[in-house]
Amino acid sequence: MATYVFAQATPPAAPAGQAIEASKVPDNEKLRVSADSVAVMRAALKDVLQKLEEARNTKDVVKLTCVNEKLTQIKGLLRISEQSDVGLQEAIARRESTAADHEFTKVTIARSKVDQLRAEAEQCMGQLAFRADENATIEVETPDYLPKGDPSRVTVTGRTIDTRSPPASPTM
Repeated sequence: MATYVFAQATPPAAPAGQAIEASKVPDNEKLRVSADSVAVMRAALKDVLQKLEEARNTKDVVKLTCVNEKLTQIKGLLRISEQSDVGLQEAIARRESTAADHEFTKVTIARSKVDQLRAEAEQCMGQLAFRADENATIEVETPDYLPKGDPSRVTVTGRTIDTRSPPASPTM
């Protein structure tokens, strides 16, 4: 049983995000949905390419690497989808419904994965990049008005009392 999931555009018979048997979708609808899905994936590729350029301009290696990883996956899925779209057209022309269902399913699965990767690329751009520098130094200034020493140790009549709570774990 071949099924597909629509991420955004759905045929009238299917609520968004629900799987539908590809064999129950008319051939002309398969062709339309497949072409639309490939177009949406191409738009996603352009969008992620812009994010890659933005990451490159900010000289943020973490963002650049993250977006590039998503871009590489989108390119592969788009390539498969374009081949499957052609295969779908050929299968429908030859009236091979099983092959058409298979090619249609590949396109719709790739579409949902590309939608996910596009969202992940967006998340990449929101990340803060941290880079450790071995030569970095940290200077800590203690204000004069703070008490000196360990505030959890109190000295009473010559004896030091530890006021810290006992550890929660007996192994500590």
